[in-house]
Amino acid sequence: MELHGAPFTVPPGERGATRIADRVVAKIASQAAREAVGELPKDAARPYADVVVRPQAAEGRPVDAARVLVHLELDYPCDIGSRCAAVRRHVAERVGAWVGMEVPEVAVHVERLHPARGQGAAGRTR
Repeated sequence: MELHGAPFTVPPGERGATRIADRVVAKIASQAAREAVGELPKDAARPYADVVVRPQAAEGRPVDAARVLVHLELDYPCDIGSRCAAVRRHVAERVGAWVGMEVPEVAVHVERLHPARGQGAAGRTR
């Protein structure tokens, strides 16, 4: 370490860590879910996420991992399984890229299905 002339550097083992709040990760996950779902009917609620961030060890160093639960509404009929898989994949990628966390689990809770345009709300869906 040299205070005059050269920049002050701290060895990697002595550096602190940045802690990203769960609510920040939840906002990022919610935004990623909105991106993945695309446009929904006007009366659909915006996707939102609940997140739990816990430290875990990876290759001898501590790393934060986020477990994400995404709540969303979908239009119907659609391939619900593939839409949920796309949301899981996109949320895991975006949270990992934006905050550098591992995302081992993204659960998707579909709260409501909206009939596609052209189908009456009173009509039956099989």
